[in-house]
Amino acid sequence: MAPEQVLSPAADGRPHEHDDEGYTGPATLTVDGTSVEVRVRLLSQTEPHDGQVHWFGRVDREAELSALLGGKAADVLVVTPRGRAEGRVGDVDLWDRYRLTGVGIPPFPLDEPPAPDTD
Repeated sequence: MAPEQVLSPAADGRPHEHDDEGYTGPATLTVDGTSVEVRVRLLSQTEPHDGQVHWFGRVDREAELSALLGGKAADVLVVTPRGRAEGRVGDVDLWDRYRLTGVGIPPFPLDEPPAPDTD
């Protein structure tokens, strides 16, 4: 399914997007009281093994975040224009992008589940 563009653009002029399963756009990550403006790409899914929503993705390369974390994992508050959630950053890839994960309500709205079929 194609992403649905949200009307307000990011500070860099790029729109943020929301689709059935995720969010791509601007976010503020707060680690130990220090806030960093970043761009994230996040997805979510309900895991059958525990019945909870797990959200996950990557933070685009951001020098300020890299300097703050120094390659280490940390608990983080994630705030997007559409929501907020506590998560964890860590697992830096070869392109200096941090993995971002959380369990529970993600920092972006979820679509309503389909209505049950009626006969």
